[in-house]
Parts: sequence; structure tokens; C-alpha cells
Amino acid sequence: MSAAGTYVPLARVYAGDHAPLEARVSRVAERLRAPEYRVAASVAQLGLAARLWSVTLGSAALYGVVPDLRPDLLHWDPARTTPDDLWWSGDRTRPATPEHLRDIVQHGHLAPLAAALRAGGAVSPRLLWGNAGSALGGAVRELTRWAHRHGRPEAARRAAALAAALLDDPDLAGTLQGPALRRRSCCLYYRCPGGGLCGDCVFDRPPGPSAASRR
Repeated sequence: MSAAGTYVPLARVYAGDHAPLEARVSRVAERLRAPEYRVAASVAQLGLAARLWSVTLGSAALYGVVPDLRPDLLHWDPARTTPDDLWWSGDRTRPATPEHLRDIVQHGHLAPLAAALRAGGAVSPRLLWGNAGSALGGAVRELTRWAHRHGRPEAARRAAALAAALLDDPDLAGTLQGPALRRRSCCLYYRCPGGGLCGDCVFDRPPGPSAASRR
């Protein structure tokens, strides 16, 4: 795949060219009929966070290395859908340690992505870090299911151990609870017309307006 067309390096977005990010949030808002900026921003961020954790954690658990997804090497097209929205121009890997995973995903992408989204409108840092934790938990669950189906229990153990180390961080600590990795916040998807609760949602049923305003 070529980087021609509308792909832009995520480093450019994080450096202040927020037009691609604004376009993605607007597309999500239109598609879901999101009632507020923070709802569309949350859903857009959660999708990208899930992709980043899945690629890196899966590679780490299965092969013991992590692709070096530096923001200047990871190109993004906000008009495309998964899996064609991301294109990596790199060819190097790094050892699959919690430190490298945190550096690549959390510090390299999720922190500057959250800052860029907050520059575009009101959205809670707690919500965005909750999404980051939820995306990590989702990656662990999917890897665990795959590993058990394919007779690779060691991959599931590595994924769980790496995730536990990653969650021992001030930004991610407390975002999930229990062995089921249920989140402690809500991504606000239920506020979209026809939206419901995610499988790991903190709520058992959609909350009323007073509770929603706190998330």
C-alpha cells in the first residue's frame, strides 16, 4: 500500500494539524448521530486505541517483539475504515517489554491523541484514559480467546502479564476492575440514538441524565 492520497502521519496530527482528526470525529458524529462533541470524540478515540493496543499486544504476546509504531511512521486516513485506515511505513521492531509498549502506544499515541481531542472540544481526560484502559482490556480478552482456540496458552499468559504491568501506571491505574477487566467509566456510546452499553461498561443499564453528566 502506498502512502499517497489522504494518508497523513499521525505525528502531524499530534503536532497541531488537527484537520484529519476533526474530520474523523465529524464522520463518527454524523454516522452515530452523536448529540455532543465528547460522545463522537470518545468513540473515535476508542476505535483508534483498540487498533493500537491490539497490534502491539498481539505481536508482543505471539512473537516477543513490538512493531515500532512511531507517530512519524504510522499514517492515518480518517476517511477510511478498519483495517485500511492505518498504514505503517516502518520495518523495525522493539523488544516486547511493558516499557516499550507503554512508550510506543501510551506515550507515543494515546497521550498526544487525547490532547488533540481536548483541543477540539470539551471531553474528560478520565473518559479518554478509561477508553484507553478498556481498549487494552479488550485486546487481552480477544488474544486470550484466540490463544485458547489455537492451543497457545503461553500467549494468553504473556498478554495478561503485559497488560497488568501497563495498567500499573498513573494514567491507566484504576480504569479497569476485577478479573473480567470491567471498566470504571463509560465511553458514552449509549447516548447516541439506538446506542447501548458496551460489554465491559461500568453501568448495568443506561443511566439517567444526572449520572451521564458525570461521565
